[in-house]
Amino acid sequence: MHATSTRRQVLAGGTVALGLAGLTGTVATLAESGVVREATTAVGGDGERPGPNIVVVLADDLGWGELGSYGQRLISTPRLDQLAAEGMRFTSAYAPAPVCAPSRCSMLTGLHSGHATVRNNPLHGAQASLGEEDTTFAEILRERGYRTACFGKWGFGPEEPNQPSHPNNRGFEEFYGYVSHGRAHDFYPTMLWENDKQVALPANKHGRRAVYAPDLFRQRALDYVTRRASADEPFLLYVAPNTPHAPSRYLEHASYASRSWSAANKGHAAQISHLDGLVGDLVDLLVEKDLAEDTIVLVSSDNGPHEEAGVNPERFDANGGLRGYKRNLYEGGIRVPLIAWAPGRVSAGTETDRRTPLTDLLPTLAELGGAEVPEDLDGMSIAGLVTGGERPGAHPYLYWYRNDPHTTPRSQAADRGRGARLCEALRQGDWKLVRFAPGRHREIPDHRWQVELYNLRQDPAESQNVADQHPDLVRRMMGLLREAWTEPVPVAV
Repeated sequence: MHATSTRRQVLAGGTVALGLAGLTGTVATLAESGVVREATTAVGGDGERPGPNIVVVLADDLGWGELGSYGQRLISTPRLDQLAAEGMRFTSAYAPAPVCAPSRCSMLTGLHSGHATVRNNPLHGAQASLGEEDTTFAEILRERGYRTACFGKWGFGPEEPNQPSHPNNRGFEEFYGYVSHGRAHDFYPTMLWENDKQVALPANKHGRRAVYAPDLFRQRALDYVTRRASADEPFLLYVAPNTPHAPSRYLEHASYASRSWSAANKGHAAQISHLDGLVGDLVDLLVEKDLAEDTIVLVSSDNGPHEEAGVNPERFDANGGLRGYKRNLYEGGIRVPLIAWAPGRVSAGTETDRRTPLTDLLPTLAELGGAEVPEDLDGMSIAGLVTGGERPGAHPYLYWYRNDPHTTPRSQAADRGRGARLCEALRQGDWKLVRFAPGRHREIPDHRWQVELYNLRQDPAESQNVADQHPDLVRRMMGLLREAWTEPVPVAV
């Protein structure tokens, strides 16, 4: 499928198409006259529906090495491991940023962090918001006739109904969860949002908070699949539990009760197993409702593993031997698990090393849903890859940006004391360039940056900086870093 329209044009065309579907003349006739472009046929579609059901599960701070299918040995993840064995495991998937808000913005909109609206976690100002010009994959699929729902952590503000950044205004018909970034740090909240209203949650008989929010998200997701099972329209279900983010307070998992670990490490392991159970329950229901053959499930994470609230990622080898953690632009902070499960489409036990950032989700879901793929994106569709078709081409390069004053001891050590500085990274082929500014400002001469270069094929742990040996390559990649950046446009909140 060839990209021919911008994101907003795709939405406008979809709206026209849906609105005129029952009129004499039809969309096909109007397409011939140039008024709208005729909708494309979905990958795997039968001509009667836009495309397959799509389930996207996004974990919060799940490290590259924290699933059994990615080498984990202490934490039990049998359902996700089964999904990987029955589907496709990506070995070079990347979060778009090393912290959650910019990563989720890029995933939803298909723009990397040099172009996206949200490029930082909230610092000392207002909660970051999506802008009017942003387009999410839910908006594109909704215009194609999909029913859409989001349960869990949205991550953009403000905490108000009927504002442009609210999920109901970004393509999701149904929403239940946390609107803003900071609220999602509370696993036993007193309230959650249900669409445009705040809903109080019950306390126990002692007046204490009683409800573990990820349990609510799991139940909402299961109820949604049950409701959609007998409907004609395909659905997009985006489940974003706030696990295994800190604080790690979910301890009700017998597998870890006898371990001689700290309470935080037990809780962290239990949260990952809880996530595993959530995905397993969803898959079981898809099979039970005879939906599995018409559904694609994608599971990933928004960034690398954390070490917050007492969790020791080294206990679990959470970054899989890569350098860095959450907040780092080294591989451990941005390389993430990605599993695609689609019986009848994805061959069991397949593996791909294609360098795949989560910015690829929007064009991929658009193509799967039979929509035009917008041209003004950084992401590239991998629909052919997950449906057994043509392997997509490689990105010219991948870009990351980090400007966050917060650090943790291990992330600071991985950055060699430069964790509070602005940092950029770029991968092109096997080469990875990482550079640190002297402070928090990007617009400074190139010679003032500290520049590192790594060959990831020869040195996946990024232990040998070879920048001095390849000055021409460094200059070329520095030019690409400048090319990847556009100044952000402020969003009113």
